[in-house]
Amino acid sequence: MRGSARGPARRTRLRRAPLRVCLAVLAVASVASGCGDGGEASGGRSGAVSRPGPGPGPFPGPGRHPQAPPARALDEYAQHLIDSQAARVAAAKRWGLAGTPLQAPAPPAVKPGIETREGFEVTDGDGLPPVFTTVPTKDKVVFLTIDDGAEKDPALLRMMSELKIPYTAFLSDYLVRKDYGYFKKMQGLGVTLNNHTLNHPYLPGLSYDEQRREICGMQDVIEKQYGKRPTVFRPPFGNYNRDTLRAAKSCGIKAVPLWNAEAFVDHMEWREWDRDLHPGDIILTHFRGRDEWNGAMPDMIRNVMKVITDKGYAVARLEDYL
Repeated sequence: MRGSARGPARRTRLRRAPLRVCLAVLAVASVASGCGDGGEASGGRSGAVSRPGPGPGPFPGPGRHPQAPPARALDEYAQHLIDSQAARVAAAKRWGLAGTPLQAPAPPAVKPGIETREGFEVTDGDGLPPVFTTVPTKDKVVFLTIDDGAEKDPALLRMMSELKIPYTAFLSDYLVRKDYGYFKKMQGLGVTLNNHTLNHPYLPGLSYDEQRREICGMQDVIEKQYGKRPTVFRPPFGNYNRDTLRAAKSCGIKAVPLWNAEAFVDHMEWREWDRDLHPGDIILTHFRGRDEWNGAMPDMIRNVMKVITDKGYAVARLEDYL
């Protein structure tokens, strides 16, 4: 009798390991759906240099990506993934999103080489920071960036944290200085704070020394207020010349991302003729509120995330690819 009892018990134990593996695989699939290869990067598409024209916690959190633990912990790992996805679903409903944002894949083990986009070059620009609108990647991801710092909406911080949507801020001191603490909270939630000059001028209209004061001066402000000098810079309006890039390099800047699409509270604007997203596209928006938009920043996020999610893209952290 005892022998016959051990047989079923042993078979039950043997079945549990494959079950844990299946749970982990299903959980990963549910979190990472829609984040496979999306075709070749779109660098070099037609276009000219732009002339005037994103909850804290270790799992996974903005810019953090869970890694599978040893086999004996697969059941716990799977539950973490399931709980994380459930939290994203709940947050999406709470904030009124049309769909749950897709989870970005893990950052690339080797970061892609960034080069200046064709048509965006300056004369004698070798060795200067690259200017680009799209990051070369096959991942079906885009990058959300927010400029200047005029609107300081606490709801944006809560929304992006709860939804775990990464974004990058490009700040100008004449606006940020009115509430440095707001952006300190943003930094504490995992957002990288980058350089957008002191006063948001039309840089090509300034001398080299004047441009350098605008860029290096903002480097000093960000280091003093937030503890770290940026290596990424966006020129106001997307306008620049060779002196801009020379000055930026002298201030410690290594990359100059522009954008391939711009998000507003009620529509999108596109650089490319196909009016579509492409793997690695950088999306621009601004810190704006009801006084300038027909809506608040959470409304803008709802709009842009519907476009991104409907097209099968996830939002990734720009710094993970630079």
